[in-house]
Order: sequence, then structure tokens, then C-alpha cells
Amino acid sequence: MHASGPPRLACMTSHTAPAPPWLKLPAWLPPADVLRTYALAWLPILLIYMVAVETDGIWSRGFNLFSALHGTLRNLGPTFLLLLLLWPLTGWMEARRFGAARQIAVHAGAGVLFAFAYYALLWLLIAAESGVAAAERARENWFIWQIQIGMLIYAAAAGAFAAYRAVQRARQEAAAAAQAQMLLARTELAALRNKLNPHFLFNTLHSILALVRKDAVRAEQALFGFSEMLRYLLDTERSGDDQVLLRDELAFTEQYLALEAIRLGERLKIDWQVDEEALGVSLPALTVQPLVENSIKHAFNPRSEPGTLSVCVRVEGEQVEITVADDGPGVQVPADGSLPPGSGLGLPTVARRLALRWGSAARFKVQSAPGAGFQVRVGIPK
Repeated sequence: MHASGPPRLACMTSHTAPAPPWLKLPAWLPPADVLRTYALAWLPILLIYMVAVETDGIWSRGFNLFSALHGTLRNLGPTFLLLLLLWPLTGWMEARRFGAARQIAVHAGAGVLFAFAYYALLWLLIAAESGVAAAERARENWFIWQIQIGMLIYAAAAGAFAAYRAVQRARQEAAAAAQAQMLLARTELAALRNKLNPHFLFNTLHSILALVRKDAVRAEQALFGFSEMLRYLLDTERSGDDQVLLRDELAFTEQYLALEAIRLGERLKIDWQVDEEALGVSLPALTVQPLVENSIKHAFNPRSEPGTLSVCVRVEGEQVEITVADDGPGVQVPADGSLPPGSGLGLPTVARRLALRWGSAARFKVQSAPGAGFQVRVGIPK
């Protein structure tokens, strides 16, 4: 009974009542924020029109506010309403992915129809209010100027609606791209975890089992370090955020190397050079450890002679540079410092995740040659 209470309470408190029917706009109208902006954009047009046209002769005969408002709303009111039809029109063209040429052609035709509709509607309003003779006099005197003003406003409204839809579409595409990048980063992080766990678990447990018979204290320390490593992996998975502090990533890597040292013994010498100023920088989890694992796999596992693995972290201006190098057999790499063929999963995944996180601001370079060791240099923003 007690356990089922909180979910019902949370559900009740998060419920949002639907808007009253009278607040809902028709589907063909723009959203409320666009409609507000559209209405506000008309205010200066109405004021200028009132001063420039409806109050002609203001200094000689005075200003009649009622007459000015009446004439302005009568002459521009139809334009205000008719141009709202541009919203569904621009949506229709966007849904069918019209190119620029087709959009211009459609707007040219729609502009002509709008001109005739506006012309006819204005003539009918004046005729209904003051008679056919007054409507004809208005047509002869200034209807051509009304048509020109209407066409200019049509072009402005069409451009504004199309621009708003383009910005919204760009935002949606950017959000979708960011979501895809986040999912890709999480998928690749999971792939790294899965790669680390099977063979590393087997090797580590086998090494600890052998150590139990020789040195129970060291075996206990190894088990403790092993549990801390697993906790690190579980914490990054549980949090859903693949960003960690460099301090924690290096501690995880150190525990990994300590466990590998049980198996490799005197063959593995480690040289740490870490600038403490860089420890508070965040980076994707499992960035450094795969670089180290690559050296263990290719520089230490295949040979019996001792070697040195170097991990160097330093601040270079606005970047933090992480270098992992070994003195193993090395390989031939492309001249541009990219990954050699057959690099496996670890190095390409690290390079791709850094590019997803920082783009061109991140650097990933490999330097190696047969008999000259293997070095990976990573640069990330500070």
C-alpha cells in the first residue's frame, strides 16, 4: 500500500489541465507566439498609414482620430486577415519540400490572386459604406497605390513566415542531430564497456587467483582495485552521462594498469607525468584507458622483454594534451597521423567520441613506425 502511493501522487501533481476550447486557435492559423509577433509588426504599418494617407492635410484641417482609425482599418484590415492564409500556404510548400524556384513561382501567382482579392474586397467595402460612386472615385484616385502597398506587405509577410518555418526546421534538425550524436556516443561507450569486460575480467580474475596462493595481502588489494574499476564502469552507465573528470579517468586507468602489472610483472614499467592543473577537466569516460590497453595488447603481450609505458598529461595553452606512448614494436601509420588499418575498436571509438564532443577543437594523432614504438596524442579544450 505504502509503495504504491508516491507514483499516484507524482502522476497527479504532474498532470496539466487542457486549455479551454475557447483558447484554442484554428489549425490553419499560426501559433500564438507567431500571431502575436505578426500583430505587433502591423502596428508601425498602421501608424505610418494613418499619418501618411488618412490624415492628409492634418496641419490645415486638424486630426480626426476616429476618421483616421476608421479609414485605416477599412483599407488595411482585409490585408491583415487575407495574409494569414500565407501561414498554411508556406506550411504546404514546406511539407512538399519546394525548392526556391517553385516557392517564388507559387508566391508570384498567390500575390496576383491576393491583389485581385484585396482590390475587390476593398471596393465592395467602400461601395457598401458610401455607395458605388464613392467606390469608383476611390478606384480612380488611389486604388493603384493600395495594390502596391498590399503587394509589398504580401512579400514581407511571405518572407517572414517562410523564414520562421526555416528557423524552426533548422532548430529541429539541429536537435535531432544532437540527439543522434548523444545516442551514438552512448552506444560507443557501451561498446567500449563490453569490449573491456569479457577478456579483461577473465585475465584479471585468473591473475588474482594465482596471486592468492603467493601473496594474500596483494591479492586482497588487487580485488579492492578491481571492485573500484567495476564501480567506475557501473557509475558511468547508471548516471547516463558519459562525461567524467580527468582525475577519475586517470585513477581508473591506474587501477587497470595495477591489475595488468600482476600478470606482466617486471616486464611492465610505467612512467606517469601528470600536470595537476589538468585534473579538473571533463572528458568522455573511457578515453585514456583504451589508449593504454592498446599499448598493453600490442607492445607488451606479444613479447617477453621489459618495456616502458608512458602516460603524460599537460596543459598547453587552452588545451589539455594527453599522450600515451610505448617502446614496443610499432607499426606503419599514414603520414597524416590517422589510425592505421586494423586498429580495432578502442582507438577509432575514442577518436570518434572526441570528435562528437568537440568537433574540430579536439585533436587525435597517432605517431609510430616499425621498431619505433607507438604513440597516441589527444588534445581537448581546457
